[in-house]
Amino acid sequence: MTQGATVSAPHGFLLDGQWLTEGEPFEIHAPHDGSVVGAACRATRAHLDAAIAAAAKAFDLTRRMPAFERQRILQAVASACTVRREELSRVLALEAGKPIKSARAEVDRAIFTFSLAAEESTRITGEWLPLDLQAATAGRWAIVRRFPIGPIASITPFNFPVNLVAHKWGPAIAAGCSIVHKPAPQTPLTSLLLAEIVTDAGWPAGALNVLPLANEDAAQLVTDERLKLLSFTGSAAVGWELKRRAGKKRVALELGGIAGCIIHRDADLAYAAERCVFGGFSYAGQSCISVQRVFVERSVFEKFLGELIPRVQKLKLGPPLDEITDVGPMISEDAARRAAEWIDEAVAGGARVLCGGSRAGAMLAPTVLTGTKSAQRVNCMEIFAPALTVEPYDDVCDAVRQVNSTEYGLQAGLFTRDMALAFAAYDSLEVGGVIINDVPTFRIDHMPYGGIKDSGAGREGIRYAIEEMTERKLMAVNLR
Repeated sequence: MTQGATVSAPHGFLLDGQWLTEGEPFEIHAPHDGSVVGAACRATRAHLDAAIAAAAKAFDLTRRMPAFERQRILQAVASACTVRREELSRVLALEAGKPIKSARAEVDRAIFTFSLAAEESTRITGEWLPLDLQAATAGRWAIVRRFPIGPIASITPFNFPVNLVAHKWGPAIAAGCSIVHKPAPQTPLTSLLLAEIVTDAGWPAGALNVLPLANEDAAQLVTDERLKLLSFTGSAAVGWELKRRAGKKRVALELGGIAGCIIHRDADLAYAAERCVFGGFSYAGQSCISVQRVFVERSVFEKFLGELIPRVQKLKLGPPLDEITDVGPMISEDAARRAAEWIDEAVAGGARVLCGGSRAGAMLAPTVLTGTKSAQRVNCMEIFAPALTVEPYDDVCDAVRQVNSTEYGLQAGLFTRDMALAFAAYDSLEVGGVIINDVPTFRIDHMPYGGIKDSGAGREGIRYAIEEMTERKLMAVNLR
């Protein structure tokens, strides 16, 4: 598949082990230039109902599948992704607009994620409990095991269409749960390629169903009681509304953020600037843990800017398949236009643009602002764009308060050599993860990942997601 090439027929979707080309075909357009990079078939509400029925039936197989077989399947998935690495990377780059070198890094992470899931599939352990703690319960003991919760629904966004899918499917397969998956409408092709890989690895028919659905046709994923868990990654407004409608099913939400990063006076400023460039501008800032707000101790503020701005200015903007591109397009021109409006609003309110600020179509130049106000949208709402604000602080406690000042709480970063300060920040920052001497964008795929406040509920990271997808069952034994 090459950029600008049309596809002769739309890719089918996976339902109960069959690839179906029913439903309305739709094209996927490259964010960079609008060219057609592929086509898929849109599933209907009837297809969704059939997929849920298939997943419920297949769960009878997956829940009994031995650990070694689940491990073998996940290992085969990781191996196949390795073989098809360049294919997955190119499709990802084209449909999501992600620079090809970043796309390859994401596929590598997905391979790691599936490999971790293979390992964790054999580590779902329980415990033995003595029950003879009273005279009346003498001769009794119990065992506690984790059992798969049932079929799960998973919904993923456009920004990491390979690795975020791996974070849903990997732990589900490891736990023995069947899956009904809705990919983002902008990026269905990578999910469909991954579905080919998973089915070829031997995951049973009906145990994975992948349906490109219109949002208005996907409500049953949330409301159907045959699905026992909804795992959703996306915007806070949508996620909390889905939780409200989900009834009795478990809900795991990985939502947005306005990630803050504190640079203390004792930090390695060159390294901190380098990492802020990575954290603020990778994939055009379209990550819920992208650096959006940077707070720098006033005594080193100008020196930090001297390290930061030249690095930002060296970033190469360009088409996703260009090997030298650092920053590609945003997912759409509308998204870039919205971000540019927020930047213009901040400038009208007194902010200064230190670099960037210009837009051409879906391309927004990497932008650094200072002199902003906390109530401006660039600081109090998730911009999801290659733009960050940099402001000085005098008291590190005030910097912590500013990081905490939003309704979000996903991750935060702190650069310092003072471990007492690091532990104090760990105690005080209202986030799901505090990253010391790195940006909040840092993530390795086995760590517990998720937020508090409006940033979500539950945790991803393979072992922690398996806990969400299983439930404890006790068996008490009386030896009499």
